[in-house]
Amino acid sequence: MQSLFEILMLILNILWFFIIAHVIMSWLINFQILNLRQQLVAQIWYMLNKILEPIYGPVRRVLPQMQGIDLAPLVVLLGVFAARIILVNNIAAFY
Repeated sequence: MQSLFEILMLILNILWFFIIAHVIMSWLINFQILNLRQQLVAQIWYMLNKILEPIYGPVRRVLPQMQGIDLAPLVVLLGVFAARIILVNNIAAFY
C-alpha cells in the first residue's frame, strides 16, 4: 500500500509542476517574451492546455467572473496542496 501512496504523491507533484509551468508560460506569453508562433512554445502551450483544461473547467464554472484574472490555477493549486496534506496526515492508512 505504500507504493499506492507514493504513486498518488507523484501524480500530485507532477500536477503541481504542470500548473506552475502553465502559469509562468501564460505570463511570458502575455508579456510577449514567448511567442506562440514558435513551434516548440506552441506545442508545450497546447499540451499544457489539453492536460489542465479538464481540471480548470469545472473550477471556472464555480468561480465568479473576474475582469481578466483567472483564479482557477490558484484554486486547483490549493486543492493539490490540500490533497497532499490529507495524504501525508493519513499515511498510516497506507501501511
